[in-house]
Amino acid sequence: LEHRKHSPLLFYRAVRDLKPAWMLEDMRTMETFYREEDASHRTYTPSEALLYAIVHDHQAYARYLLHRHADEALARPGERFCRCPSPAAPHLAMAVRYDRRCILGLILQESHRRAGAPSSSCSSSADRTGCFHMEDGRTPLHLACELLRPEAVVMLLGSGASPHARDRDGLTPLDVVLEKLGVRGKEGAGAARGRRQCLDNLLMFMPKVHFKMKGALSREPERWSELLGEDTYTYLADRRPAPLALAAMQTVLRQLSPATFPDSLHELPIPSSLKPPGLLPVTQRVAA
Repeated sequence: LEHRKHSPLLFYRAVRDLKPAWMLEDMRTMETFYREEDASHRTYTPSEALLYAIVHDHQAYARYLLHRHADEALARPGERFCRCPSPAAPHLAMAVRYDRRCILGLILQESHRRAGAPSSSCSSSADRTGCFHMEDGRTPLHLACELLRPEAVVMLLGSGASPHARDRDGLTPLDVVLEKLGVRGKEGAGAARGRRQCLDNLLMFMPKVHFKMKGALSREPERWSELLGEDTYTYLADRRPAPLALAAMQTVLRQLSPATFPDSLHELPIPSSLKPPGLLPVTQRVAA
């Protein structure tokens, strides 16, 4: 009995130790003798198991859950994981927070497959806000910009996330990046490069720019021109059209299907230096 009371901890450790999917499924569905009378607390749901897989980067188990239990795996977890009233499941935001790019791609791919199924009414979850007690109601794209995850920014945008989504303070993902750029501190080159990559990736998917901080850019032109560069500043301040290279990429990216992204991005017959860096095609990620 004492051993069975600690079965949840054993399951957590087994996922952490990257045990085989078949073993984890046996443990997940095994009834654990909790003191609670609620039977829903006696096993882990696929949704809860997927959260563990994300935390510990268990890609094989995440792939198994999304393949065998897609609808349940992407549903909201039980109350023991989250009591937030938000209707959104936290898996995308969790994958962004832990920088699990492979699992993030698998979730986005499965979301598109389900949304495209004739019998499914499911839409892409890329724009759904996260739970308020963890993510303050931000979308996964807001979170990717806040944490300076340029690869996640591209994956979400390419999969259909809106760059114009606003959080409860009215901030768009572009506002989040600009706030990061506007705060200078003691930092390495990596953070500065991450901010710039997030900004450049956002702009490639934004043929029209709408954001809350546009007035701040107009009030301090010299400061923002130095931070952003003259071409980017004049574009964001509505003083000039987008630079030619940016406008060309915006046009090209609008032609790509979110359902086949990022494979379709890698297949573009243009120099790799013009494409957002750091992404593997889905076929390579799944085989990794």
